[in-house]
Amino acid sequence: MKKTNRWLVIVLVVIIALPVIAQELKKGNLVGTHIMDVKLEPDVTLEQFTDFYVNKVIPELEKHRTGWKFYPVKWIRGEKADGFGVIIVIDSEANRDKLYNADGSTSELGKEINTKLQPVVDEMQKLGTITNAIYTDWLVY
Repeated sequence: MKKTNRWLVIVLVVIIALPVIAQELKKGNLVGTHIMDVKLEPDVTLEQFTDFYVNKVIPELEKHRTGWKFYPVKWIRGEKADGFGVIIVIDSEANRDKLYNADGSTSELGKEINTKLQPVVDEMQKLGTITNAIYTDWLVY
């Protein structure tokens, strides 16, 4: 293999590997799996709704929830092959607990943040409404 080709391969491997390394889960992280049912407004597709959620809602959520990262997922097989979900990685339980009480209710800080998020939620509801969200939080240990 020529020296130039070898360097090209090394550079490509590093470019591909860096995002994977940067997204490594660490002990103490929380991983939340959220399954959502959506009631769409007439003439709105699930693709339109998810596009809005991914490009408008998630950036706003991440802006106001420091230490939280949202990964949208779409079913491709199984019971809810037409559903929508989000995997949320939070840096710690303590960070989650700033926004949610032990009983799952929203804390005062969480309510303040939700008020800031309301304009994008109002815009989203013109496309559809999340009618049911089932979640599970997983602690990385």
